[in-house]
Amino acid sequence: MKYSTSPPVSRCASPISIRSSSSLPMPATYRQDCFGAATKCYKYLRKLLKFEQMDFEFAVWQMIYLFTSPQKVYRNFQSRKQTKLQFARDDPAFFVLFECWLCISSIGFAIVLGLGFLQFIKLLLYVMFVDCIGVGVLVASVFWFITNRYLRTDHSQDVEWGYAFDIHLNAFFPPLVILHFVQLFLYNILISHDNFFSLFVGNTFWLVAISYYVYITFLGYASVEILHKTHVILQAAIPITLLIYIVTLAIGINISQEVMKFYHERVV
Repeated sequence: MKYSTSPPVSRCASPISIRSSSSLPMPATYRQDCFGAATKCYKYLRKLLKFEQMDFEFAVWQMIYLFTSPQKVYRNFQSRKQTKLQFARDDPAFFVLFECWLCISSIGFAIVLGLGFLQFIKLLLYVMFVDCIGVGVLVASVFWFITNRYLRTDHSQDVEWGYAFDIHLNAFFPPLVILHFVQLFLYNILISHDNFFSLFVGNTFWLVAISYYVYITFLGYASVEILHKTHVILQAAIPITLLIYIVTLAIGINISQEVMKFYHERVV
């Protein structure tokens, strides 16, 4: 067996220099490490307006299973890693449908809050670009940093930022339905009153929604083989969530009412 005596090639050397210095093919991780992130981002954004190329049926399937069996959704992410060398979605159909849900839910908020058309537009832009994208970028970046810095067992690989953002979208969808749809139908009937029952119902909605978010986030990172001790996500977040829930009940803060006031002040 002959071993190559050519000098080692830097990770981001040009394709020409790699091919000329060794007869071996380029490693599968070459494009991912050096140019893959920018290329994937460009391809993803380019597909946003090509609706005919999106698999909306599969995106709907994922949304349904995020409620009934989120483990199945993440098994699909693992299959994508094996076939396409990436965990993150390469099809923006889920994101597009997610934004459509935000548009519909914002109409519901506008009705409940009694907003005019321009106020509705301001609310919609706020929900889309601050609540969804802005908070998503922040949360994804924090988890991306923590998992790559402290939870990796294999330092030759890392968690993709795009996958961290996908986890946020997955985890955000059930709370979106719980808080922006189910709760809205019951808000004027059960939650908007100044009594303990309304306080209990409103805050319990938030407890269930945040618990969903934490659990699906945990599943997302637990499905990555190079990570360990991902259970700390549950161990840290769930007790804090329960503590806040108990404290808000004890001191009489109706989180649902406060959020409604917050949104109303943002747009009026």
